[in-house]
Amino acid sequence: MTDASIADPTEHSRWRPLRLLQAAMDAEIASIYAEAKISGLKPSFVMELLRLHARGPMTITELARSVQLTHSAASQKVAAMRAAGWVRTTPGSDARSKKVTLTAKARRVTGRLAAEWRATEAALADIETEIPYPLSRVVTDIEQALQRKSFRDRIAEKLAEDAAWD
Repeated sequence: MTDASIADPTEHSRWRPLRLLQAAMDAEIASIYAEAKISGLKPSFVMELLRLHARGPMTITELARSVQLTHSAASQKVAAMRAAGWVRTTPGSDARSKKVTLTAKARRVTGRLAAEWRATEAALADIETEIPYPLSRVVTDIEQALQRKSFRDRIAEKLAEDAAWD
């Protein structure tokens, strides 16, 4: 008999299937880039590259706000995109900010990336017609449930019931 407080709680996860599904779908998008000879591009970079193409150079703070990331996450992503040759950074209007701009390499593929984005969204829309409960509806329903009671509050309530948390 295993003590519930000691057993591996990670054996059960409601998040894991969603994370694995998204990773598998991202891998398929990455394979499309590889087939198209667009090397060094991660699917997770595309929104930022397209946003910079559409709106022009932005500071990391502006880019973060634009794509709904924290400044820290955007800064890390910009560093990865810079290392891969997709963006460059220059000093911003003050010593603390950096302006992010597309490189020529990125500008050459933004039309193709926009086409992939549209195709991916259309493919997802097709999938949603095949399933009884579309993902976009799931997200909306979860957001509404979290407006009624935050995720943090829900977790805190469960922890208050668990003696191992004390």
